Amino acid sequence: MNSDGLWKRPKAAACLLLAMILASATPVLAGVPPQSPYNPKPAEGDIILPMPEGAEMVFRRVQVPGTGFWGDQKRIIQIGDASGGIFEGLQRTQISGSFPSGGDGAWEIILGKYELTRGQFAAVMGMDALLKASSDPEVKSLPTLQGRSLREALMKPLTYVSHGDVLEFIRRYNQWLFDPAHPERAESLPKVDGVPGFVRLPTEDEWEYCARGGLEAIQAGTFDDRLPFPAAQAAEFAWHLGNAKHQLRPIGLRRPDLHGFHDLFGNAQEMTAGLFRPEIWQGKPGGVPARGGSVSTPPAELRSSLRAELDVYGWDPDAKKVEERKSYNTGARLALGSNVVVSTAQLNQIEKEYEAYKAELRRTMPVGRTLDNLVSQASVQIDAADPVIRRLIKENPELSRPLAAVQDSLNKARERLELAQRESARSLAQDAGRNGVNLSVYLSRLERLAGTLETAKELAATSTRYQGQVAAVEKSMKELETAARDQLQGYRDKVSKLGEYRREHIDFAFTQLQAAKMTKREQLVMQLVKEHVQEFAERRRADPDAWLEEFRKRFEGFVDS
Repeated sequence: MNSDGLWKRPKAAACLLLAMILASATPVLAGVPPQSPYNPKPAEGDIILPMPEGAEMVFRRVQVPGTGFWGDQKRIIQIGDASGGIFEGLQRTQISGSFPSGGDGAWEIILGKYELTRGQFAAVMGMDALLKASSDPEVKSLPTLQGRSLREALMKPLTYVSHGDVLEFIRRYNQWLFDPAHPERAESLPKVDGVPGFVRLPTEDEWEYCARGGLEAIQAGTFDDRLPFPAAQAAEFAWHLGNAKHQLRPIGLRRPDLHGFHDLFGNAQEMTAGLFRPEIWQGKPGGVPARGGSVSTPPAELRSSLRAELDVYGWDPDAKKVEERKSYNTGARLALGSNVVVSTAQLNQIEKEYEAYKAELRRTMPVGRTLDNLVSQASVQIDAADPVIRRLIKENPELSRPLAAVQDSLNKARERLELAQRESARSLAQDAGRNGVNLSVYLSRLERLAGTLETAKELAATSTRYQGQVAAVEKSMKELETAARDQLQGYRDKVSKLGEYRREHIDFAFTQLQAAKMTKREQLVMQLVKEHVQEFAERRRADPDAWLEEFRKRFEGFVDS
C-alpha cells in the first residue's frame, strides 16, 4: 500500500482498488478535478487530499460571518428547532471557522464533500481491517465482487463500524498525511500561519451551520428554515426512508446543496465530535451525536436540527452484556481542523485582540451573557450577591449591621431594575404597536389603490389621456410598498427584542397597553403584536413574511370608523 509498510493488505485487494480508480477516471476540465469513485461529482472549488493507493478525500469550504479571530455579533447564530424533538431546543451560539479565508479577516469551515466510504477506509486501513471492523453482511461479501459491483459497494458510506474504528481511521490517515518522508502529501492542507491543519470529525454546530446553508443562507434570510431546500424536493437531495427503504446508496447520486455537499441529509447519519448532550452545550453527557438522518428516516422528519445519539457502548439485553455499538445506518463525514494556538507569535496576536474583544464585544456574545439584555444581566448579578451576603453575616456577626445595609441597597436596586425591565417591555410593545398601525394603514391604502389602478387601466385602454393617471397610481403604490417594508422591519425588530424578555414582563406590557383606550384598528394590531411576540418567544425566530400576510388578511376590507 505504501513504501513504509505501516499497513498491509492482500495484493488482490490493492489491485481491485486501483482498477476501481482507473475504470472511473475522466479527462480533467478547466478548474474542475477529474472524476473518480472518491469524487463522483467533481466541481470547481474542491479541496482534494491524497490517500494511499491513489484514493482521495474531498472537502468544501463554507465561510462564517464576521471577521477576525474572535469574531463579532454577526457570528451569533441560532440552531435547533422549537418544533423538533426534545433534544433540539433552540440555542444561540457563536459559529467560528478553523482557517482564515483570504486576506480580509474572514474565516471558514472546511467539511467533507461526501460521507466517508468503505473504499476510503480500506485505502488507509487495508481491506482486511475493513472486513474485520465491519459487521455489515454486504462488506463481508466484498472479496467475491468484481468490476462495477465492487466499485459501487466500495462507494457506499462506511457504516456498521464502531466509533473507535472511525477514530482509529482518522489517526492513521493523519499519520500517513504527515509522514516526514513524504511532505508532498500535506501540501493541499489549508494552513494557519503556515501550519497545516489536520483531519477530524466536525462539531455539531459546524455540521448544522453547513447544513443550514452557511453565510449565504443568513444573508438570504433562510438560515432558520427547517431544510435548505423545499421539503417537496427532499427525494432529490437525500436518500431517506421514502426512496431508499433502509438501503444505503453510493455517494454522490443525489443533488448537491448550495455549497456542493452531497448526502448531508439522509443516506448514513453522521457521527460528530464530542459527546451527545440533551441540549448540545448542557445536560447529561452520553454517547456520540449523529446528525442528518439516514435511509431509515421518514422524509417528513428530515431537518437541519435533527439529532440522534449513538450509544458507543450499548447494553445487549439478550446477551446480558455491554458491547461496542455498530449501527447499520451510522457513518461519518470528516472535517479539517487546526489548533487554536499554532505559534507563539499567533498566541501573542490573539491575546492582544482579546483585550479589545473582552472590553467591547464579549458581553454581547452568548458566552458573555446570562440573559438576553443588559438590564436582565444586571438583575441576575444582584441576585447572585444575596447568598454571599448571607454567608458573610453568618461568618462575621459583628458585620451584620453594615452588611444588612448593603443588602437593603441591593434590594432597592433590584426593585428599580424590575421597574426598568417592565417599562422597557411596555415601551417595546408600544413601539411595535405603532409600527403595526402604520403598516396596517399602508396596507389599507394599497388595497384601495389596487382598485383605483384597475379602473384607471380600464379607462386607459379606451383613451390615452388616462395613461398619466395609471402612472401616478403606480408611483403612489411603489412609495407605499417601500414605506410598508420599512414599518415591517421596525415591527420585526421590536417584536424580536420584546420576545427575549421574561414572560412576566411581557404580560405586564400588554396588560398596561390594553387598559388604555384604543381604536378598533389599534385593538386589532395589538392582538397581532401579542400573537407574534408569543410566537417569537416560543420559536426564537421571526417570520416577517408570514406576519405581513396575517396583517393583510386581518385588515382586508377594513374601514376606520
